[in-house]
Amino acid sequence: MSEFIAWLDKLNAKDTKVRAVLRRSLSFAPGTYVPAYPYVEPFLKGEENQWRREVYYLVAGLWAAHWREGRAGPPLPLGKACAAYRNASRSGSAERRFITLLDSDTEQLSYRLRQMMALLEDQSIDYNSLLEGLLCWTNERKRTQNNWARDFYRNIENELELNEQEK
Repeated sequence: MSEFIAWLDKLNAKDTKVRAVLRRSLSFAPGTYVPAYPYVEPFLKGEENQWRREVYYLVAGLWAAHWREGRAGPPLPLGKACAAYRNASRSGSAERRFITLLDSDTEQLSYRLRQMMALLEDQSIDYNSLLEGLLCWTNERKRTQNNWARDFYRNIENELELNEQEK
């Protein structure tokens, strides 16, 4: 999986226009913005599975929208990044948004993931892990959703702990 993000990084190093085009692609259904094709299609040679194709375009767009030079900290899987955001903001709505994201079907996922990523603007995201998880999103056992939920709930500061710390 890591080859795709490395591919995007390599393209970006040559021409930052790549990020602009891929960011713009988020305004369209994944895989339908023609100017993004030169940046994603070479990596998808021979891929016929529509869901997999859409995921690659979605991740490319999210990567471009969220990209920041010199972002501090190691990249975090999405569940841990959401927990870090919730801990920092102490926002009750962060958990509700996270649960809504986990409950998304394939039609809603792109929109809800874009919303979540906008909240995580200060977090460093592990895009390889994101790509891998999204590729398995439709798994009937909901492995990705369960993994993200475990990461989130194992890393949020418990409300009781927060109340004890404030005393």
